[in-house]
Amino acid sequence: MLACALQCTVEVDELTGNQHGNGEEVAPEWAASRITEIKAGLARRLRHLRQHHPEGPVSLSALATRSGVSKRTLSAIESDEGVNVTLETLVKITGSLGIERVAYLLDEPVFNEVNSELTALAGMRRNGLTGVALRSTCDPNSSAVDEVADLLSGILESAQKAREALESPSRKPADQPWR
Repeated sequence: MLACALQCTVEVDELTGNQHGNGEEVAPEWAASRITEIKAGLARRLRHLRQHHPEGPVSLSALATRSGVSKRTLSAIESDEGVNVTLETLVKITGSLGIERVAYLLDEPVFNEVNSELTALAGMRRNGLTGVALRSTCDPNSSAVDEVADLLSGILESAQKAREALESPSRKPADQPWR
């Protein structure tokens, strides 16, 4: 029984990277690589959000004031090396920028989804739309909500194209009907 416990401990320690002898824990190489990748993604996403925010670019100083996170910490997060960030800090940053999903800074699919929503919002504002009221009788997590969002995005795109066409009409030859 003791031999099994020792063998299991050794196997677990090999997986986690725990080092016996000096008492230090060392992350295995794959974990260190993944952590570096996550920090780089976090830095890239935060820089993108600050530079492309719907209200306009947000400086580090302004974000520090809005979020209550020091400018030094924000700068460290955006650096190439990155920094370990607490969940509290992530919540403060995203919340101060109007992003409810903390995963925006951590997960590429969420980042892309929220950016498409922000792009639609910017399009609505450019077209003078100040608000949209949606009422749903279905589960908000269902695909119907996504379909409505896609439909609204399509309507906004069509409206923008129509506006552009009306503002600068091109002459078409007589043998080509208007589309």
